[in-house]
Amino acid sequence: MNKIEDLIKINPEKEVEKIITKMRNDVSKIIKKRGAVVGISGGIDSSVILALCAKAFGPKKVIGIMLPEKESSKDNYMLARELTLTFGVDYIIEDITGALEGFGVYRRRDEAIKRVFPEYDQSYKAKIILPSNLLENNTLNIFQIMIISPEGVEQTKRLPVNEYLEIVAASNFKQRSRMSMLYFHADAKNYAVVGTGNKNEHEQGFFVKYGDGGADLKPIAHLFKTQVYQLAEYLGVPSEIRRRVPTTDTYSAEQTQEEFFFRLPYKTLDIIWFGWEKGYSSDDIADQLELNSEQVENVIQDIIHKKNTTEYLRMEPI
Repeated sequence: MNKIEDLIKINPEKEVEKIITKMRNDVSKIIKKRGAVVGISGGIDSSVILALCAKAFGPKKVIGIMLPEKESSKDNYMLARELTLTFGVDYIIEDITGALEGFGVYRRRDEAIKRVFPEYDQSYKAKIILPSNLLENNTLNIFQIMIISPEGVEQTKRLPVNEYLEIVAASNFKQRSRMSMLYFHADAKNYAVVGTGNKNEHEQGFFVKYGDGGADLKPIAHLFKTQVYQLAEYLGVPSEIRRRVPTTDTYSAEQTQEEFFFRLPYKTLDIIWFGWEKGYSSDDIADQLELNSEQVENVIQDIIHKKNTTEYLRMEPI
């Protein structure tokens, strides 16, 4: 039996050529734009997209937009700047803190957190998390709020539905504000906004509608995260970015994508998902990963559930 880990590998050279050929056609012939705008954060997906755009259109027809706000990681700027230098692309910094304050993002979110933790104030950091590794516990996707005091003391409570919805609604302003700024620069140059979402995010609904899901084209939405890393190595994305743990850049406390949404390492998730799509049984997948079939089935059911419940995010307006 073929190893799923080997089957998920792609030919990076051929994949890059296929993607950039389609990007050139889509941007010039269909969208009729002259270049590309990419929101960059120092993350792996946006880095690969910037590299692909530079290859497709030439560095002088690509602009990288950094969109920090007061809760962004300080590493983002350094990594994003190194990325633009690597590929010879100009960048613009747009601090969106003022816009978010104008929308009342921090105030609305903090009011909801205080209803769960009355002691919470601006000296604390906070993030939303899910229960631990999906392979270890057959638990539901029940969100919790963690606050971290200035002294580093962590407290966690289950989030009531109303507070969860309010925190997410406020936080979604961050992605929607970034999207608006990207389109300002795209419109000003007659460029296309190029989306950075991969297959894991796009098909499971790990994006904000009309936020980071808002783009003119999505060149890597068919690629698993592990395949995006394969492209990153081939394209020469800086090693510091390739080694970085994927984060959300949404909450004041640093948060990985795994603890917020996916609930297991992307390498394991991708092999299970890819094997399932290719018709491998749960037993076959489990044998190759040294897991049991119940663990694999839990992951498959989680994928199905997320795809079904987030279908509205991928729909055109009715």
